[in-house]
Amino acid sequence: MSDFSVKPLDENTWPDFARLVENNNGVWGGCWCMAFHPEGVGRAKSAAQNRSEKECRVREGRAHAALVYDGSTAVGWCQFGSTDELPRIKHKRDYQNGLTQLPDWRITCFFVDRAYRGQGVASIALEGALNEIARLGGGTVESYPEDVAGRPVSGSFLHNGTVSLFERHGFQRTRRLGKNHWVMTRLVAGQAGNETGKSEV
Repeated sequence: MSDFSVKPLDENTWPDFARLVENNNGVWGGCWCMAFHPEGVGRAKSAAQNRSEKECRVREGRAHAALVYDGSTAVGWCQFGSTDELPRIKHKRDYQNGLTQLPDWRITCFFVDRAYRGQGVASIALEGALNEIARLGGGTVESYPEDVAGRPVSGSFLHNGTVSLFERHGFQRTRRLGKNHWVMTRLVAGQAGNETGKSEV
């Protein structure tokens, strides 16, 4: 088992993140993990434009992720951010129909290098993201994973992780989104000296 470590995505770790994305075809054909930001992706956006917009956000502190490392090499990540930072989510109509209050944070995307899948990298990345959220003040954290119980699903398509992964990290199902996705929520306490007044479940 590799001795994995976690670092936040910032201007210092950007080159490591960029190498991981470039080694994996820009991630889903050139997304660069921009799909959930306000800019979005699509036919009108090139991979180069997505890369430039992501780098700008990272260098300005407007993009957050926990990067998992094997030694000095980034091998996966978990993206998180405020609802302003990550407003574009799947199943948005269903989400808005049952919405009572926006969370403080969203977890919207995982990616793991092909060579490291099945080694627990996504779980390490999620734990790293929760630790970063605690460091940044904590609060209500929400995500929208897929329930894959009893049916085969390729891990490469599970960009938002699985319900069982989030349950292992203390999240609870709040309401259903579509057929197989759920809104899952957890309260994370802020670290000492950086509290928001909210307590951990």
